[in-house]
Amino acid sequence: MHETALTLNTTELLAIPALPLLAALLAGLFGWALKEKLTHWICCLGVIGSAILSIDVFMQVQAGASFYGNYWTWMLSDQFVVPVGMMIDRLTAIMMVTVTIVSACVHVYTIGYMHGDPGYTRFFSYISAFTFSMLVLVMGNNFFTLFFGWEAVGLFSYLLIGFWFKRESANFAALKAFIVNRVGDFGFAIGILAVWYYFGTVDYHEVFRMVPDFVTQHVSLHFMGWEVTAITFMCLALFIGAMGKSAQVPLHVWLPDSMEGPTPISALIHAATMVTAGVFMVARLSPMFEFSETALATVTVVGAITAWMCATIGLVQNDIKRVIAYSTCSQLGYMFVACGVSAYSAGIFHLMTHAYFKALLFLAAGSVIHGMMAKQDIRIMGQLRRFMPVTYITMLIGALALAGLPPFAGYWSKDLIIEAAAVRGMGWSSELAYWCVLTGVFMTAFYTFRMFFLTFHNSDRVPAKIKAHVHESPKVITVPLLILSVGAIGAGFWGVSVGLTEAEVIHGYFANSIFVLEAHNPLLTLEAAETNHTLGFFTHYGPLLLALGGIGLAWFMYFRETAMPAKLAASFPRVHDFLLNKWYWDELFDKLFVRPARCLGTMLWQKGDLDMIDKGMIHGGIVDSIKSGAARMRAMQTGMVYHYAFAMVIGVFGFLTYLLLKA
Repeated sequence: MHETALTLNTTELLAIPALPLLAALLAGLFGWALKEKLTHWICCLGVIGSAILSIDVFMQVQAGASFYGNYWTWMLSDQFVVPVGMMIDRLTAIMMVTVTIVSACVHVYTIGYMHGDPGYTRFFSYISAFTFSMLVLVMGNNFFTLFFGWEAVGLFSYLLIGFWFKRESANFAALKAFIVNRVGDFGFAIGILAVWYYFGTVDYHEVFRMVPDFVTQHVSLHFMGWEVTAITFMCLALFIGAMGKSAQVPLHVWLPDSMEGPTPISALIHAATMVTAGVFMVARLSPMFEFSETALATVTVVGAITAWMCATIGLVQNDIKRVIAYSTCSQLGYMFVACGVSAYSAGIFHLMTHAYFKALLFLAAGSVIHGMMAKQDIRIMGQLRRFMPVTYITMLIGALALAGLPPFAGYWSKDLIIEAAAVRGMGWSSELAYWCVLTGVFMTAFYTFRMFFLTFHNSDRVPAKIKAHVHESPKVITVPLLILSVGAIGAGFWGVSVGLTEAEVIHGYFANSIFVLEAHNPLLTLEAAETNHTLGFFTHYGPLLLALGGIGLAWFMYFRETAMPAKLAASFPRVHDFLLNKWYWDELFDKLFVRPARCLGTMLWQKGDLDMIDKGMIHGGIVDSIKSGAARMRAMQTGMVYHYAFAMVIGVFGFLTYLLLKA
């Protein structure tokens, strides 16, 4: 084993991903014998142990420790070497803590939510393996380890989204997620291979060290008729993978459908694991992205469009989990805008705060669904605060954090992204991003509190049969909600206190983990503007005013004038249907890709397989010839000894004749 830093205990580092993996193997292979109680304790203790170790590593990294080393060689072919190793710095440490804490809360919550499900032990095995995969993704020190974790979270997300496989809708959602992610992962794989082709290594440190000199050589290539610099090609290819994994337009369509899986995995996918992988990847590869203005502009524009478009869709959704799901797509857009304008620390800050309050919102929604006998339509809810006070309070905390009101976590991280976009000065791309994320604040606050008022206030629309069942969830569900509430309130304060809002290149928290060119850094400009009081009133306070406006409008429409939404929908039916049908992205993809692919497959099946191969080549050709030849050969097998003796004599005579003629 080769180590470059010995300040962190390598056994402790290996144990962090190993504990969830071991728990997953025990639950998956021996769950039938361990039964429910022992299975969930094994998996919960495994992830809680991983969280405790992650916190310990985090504290050591806070004190200045780090680790960069290889454990063993994974692949070796001539000059192509792929090691298995770890890179532990402040960026990794904050991801490790976020992933494991949220995952631990989800594991405990699952005990109550999935109780009695026939796939109980299988579910625990999957979510523990999912946690292991995400830890490998963030802790690896090279592109192929990243790719392994990247594909592993994709695999387990497929299994978890389709967990209730007897539901046709769950199978379709899982297949949709798998196929859309394969599109993104194709670009991701090309990007990794391009990195190896140009740099001869997949090791992070080696690649990052060579990038500045490589850029000065102006290496370019021709791609689809365009001359593209090699660094831009690599970054864009890698970002395509991020677009799929982190659900950015147009590869966002799988994420809302992932709601077909059980609520705990919705929280795990949307909050701290799979969908944040793309944001982490762009931040980790900042030493590459910083040298491509085109790549940064692309990240900014894609993130801005996603943030704005998904917010508009969330305005009219009626499934409580889908409202939160489209919120996830939108918030991921905010994170990518931060990375695109080179405010990577703001993006990771929002990733961390979002993990807590989004997990809280999903698990609180799951508590509502648990009390509503699996009903998810907010139009048949109302006045649930009387029956579910703990869920009500925790959902309110999550909603305030998502809307971006102080002192809740979302206020600090979301406003920082908006201000960074305002001062970046990238031209039209940063201008577009600024207005998209700014107006998105109003829509986010509106749809969040629309969901909140319809669920817990408004009129009582709960059917009598369900109302008799509605009750507060057990402590095994509410305690994780209370823990996540602490994160939804305190994560923002912590981020500000340690310097996540400060310029990385000078004294920021991620100064040695994230690279930013000084000319690009919007946080430097932001610091100067705040020092000189030139930031502007609206830039500083506009997001807060818009958030309050969105909450106020939601209160007016869904608490006071409750007939108003129906009148607006009737007055603007086309707009309402357009948003309700998610901008018709699914219909567009169905027309452009699904139907042509199905037609091509049907043609190849009927004309190629059935007509040409089965009827033409096999039944009408090869098979019939074999059958005919076999019938003739069978006629020669009479069973008479003298027939066989005669054949032997003829054979010997023929052989001797051949020898005589040859001589």
